[in-house]
Amino acid sequence: MPIYEYLCLNCRRRFTIYVKAFSPPSSPSCPRCNASNSRRLFSTFFRALSESEKRKDIYEDVLSDSRLVEGLLGNDPRALAEWNRRLTRGMDIEISPEYEEMLDRMEHGEWPRELLERPEEREEGGKEEGGE
Repeated sequence: MPIYEYLCLNCRRRFTIYVKAFSPPSSPSCPRCNASNSRRLFSTFFRALSESEKRKDIYEDVLSDSRLVEGLLGNDPRALAEWNRRLTRGMDIEISPEYEEMLDRMEHGEWPRELLERPEEREEGGKEEGGE
């Protein structure tokens, strides 16, 4: 459904008309002063992005940030946390408290090793700590 914007040349009010057809009304009246002396304005339009287009925009944002890319290449946990936050900001997903905690720790420069270790490495580490 097209939306047309007009400027009333009588009272200078800007107004919008929703039209069910694809051609603008011939002489719309101003809702404030009822004058039919108006000029059609150029207006912007909106197009909803698909999920893949949103992700592409997010990736392009990340890749265009040279500071962030350098941090990722240098294994900086702060950069990885920022990258994760940017990616999840554009998605409609719920973030778990554990994930948030890990990102907070990484933003402070810490690699949360116990969250990154493989399960078998954690078990071996537990045996050493337990004295077995």
